[in-house]
This record gives sequence, C-alpha cells and structure tokens, in this order.
Amino acid sequence: MTKALIPGTYDPVTLGHIDVIERAARVFSHVIVAVAASPQKGAGPFFSLEERTGFIKDAIAHLPNVEVHSFSSLLVNFAEEMHVDTIVKGLRAVTDFEWEFQQASINFQLNPKLETMFIMANPRFMYLSSSMVKEIAAMGGDISHWVPPKVQRELAIRLGSEEH
Repeated sequence: MTKALIPGTYDPVTLGHIDVIERAARVFSHVIVAVAASPQKGAGPFFSLEERTGFIKDAIAHLPNVEVHSFSSLLVNFAEEMHVDTIVKGLRAVTDFEWEFQQASINFQLNPKLETMFIMANPRFMYLSSSMVKEIAAMGGDISHWVPPKVQRELAIRLGSEEH
C-alpha cells in the first residue's frame, strides 16, 4: 500500500487544492489530507480548523481512498503518526518552489525516510491562492470557478455579500 500525506492550511480549500488531491489519489492507494491548525500564520486562519476540515471532506467525498485529518504538531511527526513516508505538495508558479524546496529540505533533515513529491499545478490554477480567493470575495468578485460551492456560500455569508 502506498500512502501519501498532503498538508496545507486550506484557508479555504480551492479547486486547485482539490485538483492536486484528486491527482495524488490516482497515484497513491491511500491519501491523507492533513489540515494544519496554523494559528501562527498571519492573523490566524479565516475559517476554523473544523470548518476547513469540513469543506475538504465535502469536496472530496467522491474519492474513496482519501481521508481528512487535522494536526497541530510538526508535519514530520504527524506523518510518522499516520504511518506515511511520502509528503505530496502542489507547486504553482516559480514563487512556490523556493519555499517548498526549503520545507522539503528541513523535513528531510528531521526525518530522512520521509520523501517529498511535487505535483505541478494545473495551468488553470497556476496563480490561484486561498488569499487571493478571500480578497476577490471580499470585493464582491465571482469566485465560483475557483472554490467548491459550499466554500463560496460560506465566504459570501461571512463577508456580507449574500443575504442570510
């Protein structure tokens, strides 16, 4: 059984994230989407850990070999706890590469048995980010082609651009 872990903050999950998860699910027999608590990230996540986990569970319900867990420990420790030896990361533009390369290097130093594999972003999502989605939604823009419907509805409610 080949098992992989796809970590991220997913604040919120985008169709770019879902694309990477679906593609990894075709390569690995079992995939764990690991939602990071990330309280130290900026002002903290916009959505709660439970909401982010729920959005992903809803969006990947069609993938029988994928499960979703949250974590707040070091990624390498969580990977060991989940008995995973491969981390999968999506790479968008060149700007992602330096950060992801640095993270892969540190993770390798912390656990040399832990491999990191990269999946190149679908060109449709090459420049898409959760931050950009939130900014566009806050300005009343259409984000329907970048996020699952449940995320779009919740952002509209939270940002006051939809009647309750």
